[in-house]
Amino acid sequence: MGCALRDGAGCATYFAMVSSTTSAVRAGGYLTGNLLIAMPGMQDPRFDHSVVCLCAHSAEGAMGLVVNRPLAGMAFDDLLRQLSIEPVPPQRRLRMLSGGPVESGRGFVLHSDDWATEGSLPVMPGLTLTASLDILKAVATGGGPREGVLALGYAGWAPGQLEDEIQRNAWLNVPADASLVFREDTGGTWEAALAKLKVDPALLSGAAGRA
Repeated sequence: MGCALRDGAGCATYFAMVSSTTSAVRAGGYLTGNLLIAMPGMQDPRFDHSVVCLCAHSAEGAMGLVVNRPLAGMAFDDLLRQLSIEPVPPQRRLRMLSGGPVESGRGFVLHSDDWATEGSLPVMPGLTLTASLDILKAVATGGGPREGVLALGYAGWAPGQLEDEIQRNAWLNVPADASLVFREDTGGTWEAALAKLKVDPALLSGAAGRA
């Protein structure tokens, strides 16, 4: 599996849509910086019981990373070898996630905002998105952000698609926080996100509703 994390300058074109949405006004129902929580009736099996950190949302569409799907088949050390990043073994490691069904070979690091490089994009206070090799080099040598996860692939929505899914009761939403985004027990992230809304999963039904 290839990983398209690139040097900082190479990220500019890819992040054009994300950059425009992060600078957009977060009013009018835009949910950048929220967690999307899949409802039990989610019809797309790829998002069954998923929690997605929405990194960008505007009239142009939406992009997010699933934060509760551990990546199978590749370890952080394997990725560093593939990208020829030293040292291996590294001084630090990032947990690897399957970020979504779109471009599964492309890598993103969602991390605390105490570290940034050229091309890093703020998601919300406390959270930043980076897709350059600089962050992997920093982590491998013991530096980088205090907290972070590396996701391969992402979830994407066309203009109006996410709004339609929310209206059809596919998702609940709640403001993101580090305790959920960087939670190591990913098996309990869905329940923990619902708990933040004071929602009992057993009581969820097909009735429409939003957070």
